[in-house]
Amino acid sequence: MILPIRTLIPLLLPMLLSIDPAFARDIGPEDYERSRWHPIHFKPDIDNAKDEQCLSCHQEILDRKVLNQSPAGITSTEVLAWYQTLSTYEGEQETFHRRHLVTPLATELMDLKCNTCHQGNDLREEAVIPPDHDNQDLTLRKSVNPDICLMCHGANAYELMGLPAPWRESRKNFQNNCLLCHSYIRTERHQVNYLKAEAIEAAGKANSDVCYGCHGGRQWYRIAYPYPRHPWKSMSKVTPGWARDRPTESEPRFRKEIQQAAN
Repeated sequence: MILPIRTLIPLLLPMLLSIDPAFARDIGPEDYERSRWHPIHFKPDIDNAKDEQCLSCHQEILDRKVLNQSPAGITSTEVLAWYQTLSTYEGEQETFHRRHLVTPLATELMDLKCNTCHQGNDLREEAVIPPDHDNQDLTLRKSVNPDICLMCHGANAYELMGLPAPWRESRKNFQNNCLLCHSYIRTERHQVNYLKAEAIEAAGKANSDVCYGCHGGRQWYRIAYPYPRHPWKSMSKVTPGWARDRPTESEPRFRKEIQQAAN
């Protein structure tokens, strides 16, 4: 059987170029095509990629700053960005990647890595730019599974918690304290390797906006993410109807016993 050359390229390139398959620094950004086919952009190497390796070529994502003024003439100091509307975000506006990797809130509560969201892409399945609508099965570059975003930016299904209205309207009835109920309900929280569970618990006790920030306050989507119901102490053995078919474990690569690649 003769395989297409595009199929063979990612298999042969490391051997032909004597590339260490786990280190991106051996290919400089000046060699764009070789960089695109580097094995670190494909599975399985992407799963073990360290941030240092990713940033050795993509450092600009952290160096980039928010524009002082939008094309419409609005300065960044005149308005609040949506992520600044909660008390837990401090400081000036920041770019997308910096907000997830290096801002004070990110480093305090999260342990996100580049490959938490970016699982690589296969150039053989990549759409041309601009996209050709005749090939809608092809993916766009830098595609990220929206479920990853939903894990923190999904809608908050307040009805499932028995709240009379969304948290912004209900908070006074509960002393603006999420733990008023959740000290006893769903006590095993955030047991995933991309979050700092103990730090979140401490911050949530001090300020419920920390909880609300991810559970509705920084919502991007109208659909809710079906968080896994990890069993907790005193959890009822009867699964309520609204939780039927919900997972009881996180996706394997996010489980705490499986550490993401360290920096």
